[in-house]
Amino acid sequence: MHPAEIDRVVESKRRLHKLNRLEAKAMARVISVLKPDIVYVDASDILPDRFREHIAENLSFNPEIICEHKADVKYPIVSAASIMAKVERDKVISQLQNKYGNIGCGYPTDSNTIKFLEGWIRNFGVYPNFVRKSWKTAKRVKIVVNSKQKKLQ
Repeated sequence: MHPAEIDRVVESKRRLHKLNRLEAKAMARVISVLKPDIVYVDASDILPDRFREHIAENLSFNPEIICEHKADVKYPIVSAASIMAKVERDKVISQLQNKYGNIGCGYPTDSNTIKFLEGWIRNFGVYPNFVRKSWKTAKRVKIVVNSKQKKLQ
C-alpha cells in the first residue's frame, strides 16, 4: 500500500473505520491470489466480525474466515505471517537505507528516524514519497523543524 493512499484515508473523516476497511481490502487482495479454503486473520477492528465482513465483501469466493484479536498467539500460521511481514518490512527499510542513507528503523521512538526526518524537512521542506505525511511523528517533526527555522529568520 502506498503511503499517499494511507494518508488520504487517515486525513478523512471516520479515519479508523476507513483505515480498517483499507487494511481489509489489502488482505482480500492477498486472499484472492492465494484462494485458500480457510483464512486466519488477526483482526485490526475492535469488532472482529465486522472486520471479517469487510474482508469477505472484497472477495469473489467464500472461504471460511477465522478472524480474532491476538490470532498470532492462538494460530501458528498467523504468527508465521507476522514474521514474514516483519522480514519484508525490514527488506524495504534496507532498500531505502541503500538509496537515502541512515533513515533509521522507521519507528516513532527511533532517534535515527527522527534525525532523518528533521534533515529531510530542513533540506527539502516536504517529506519523500515513502513517508506517510499523516503519521503523527512526521507531523510533529515538521512542526519542530519549521518553528526552529522561523526562530532563525
